[in-house]
Amino acid sequence: MPNTINPQLEAAVSLIKAAPRIVALTGAGISTPSGIPDFRSPGSGLWQKFNPMEVASIIAFRQNPAGFYAWVRPLAQTIFNAEPNAAHRALAKLEAHGKLATIITQNIDGLHQAADSAHVLEVHGHTREVTCVRCYKTQPARPALEKFMKTNKVPTCECGGTLKPNVILFGEQLPVQPMVEAKSAMREADLVLVIGSSLEVAPISDLPRQAIERGAKVIIINLQPTHLDAQAEVVIHREIIDVLPQIVEAVVAG
Repeated sequence: MPNTINPQLEAAVSLIKAAPRIVALTGAGISTPSGIPDFRSPGSGLWQKFNPMEVASIIAFRQNPAGFYAWVRPLAQTIFNAEPNAAHRALAKLEAHGKLATIITQNIDGLHQAADSAHVLEVHGHTREVTCVRCYKTQPARPALEKFMKTNKVPTCECGGTLKPNVILFGEQLPVQPMVEAKSAMREADLVLVIGSSLEVAPISDLPRQAIERGAKVIIINLQPTHLDAQAEVVIHREIIDVLPQIVEAVVAG
């Protein structure tokens, strides 16, 4: 282990090396270095500028899909152009090394898969597909969204129904299968890595606490404090892209 690694990082490395089964829970903070804005950071989060219930709820979408698409347009373009960063790649490396069983992500950007992580549970949906709200036919999202960006017309299905990205809006139920798998993964976890999540959005925010109650240990890497900091074994309030690759390199180096 490098002599320059600080005590917090060294403690994280030791926990990861010792844990038989590790699950990571990632939030928007892991993707901000890739240029994707988060939602709750003071001064820069998307919800500092927009009321989520007015632009990103299922009721708002059904009542005013044009308003939703006007809001989501720059975010969709940013996601399409984004590339995985060193933190995404670090988790992929940890998985390839046999230390990380599952990534549970609140993100919709697909950057974990782009970094070659294999077992990713997207509990808030994704931007790869759109679904017609009338006939429920699913199709790839990118052609529909790129056409919208050129024409400024709300994407529609061949049946005439509005196309909705397969992301979970406020007021929608979370996808059943990813949630079942996420809860199962947390039940089996010996160590949970919370990375870039404010742990403010239920029910996902409850999963690490439930893991702690069953005896799992938790490492939190997030710029802002979370409600679980006092119960975590290691808490690191630093840039994820700086510290996570260091931790993983020390783990895989033995």
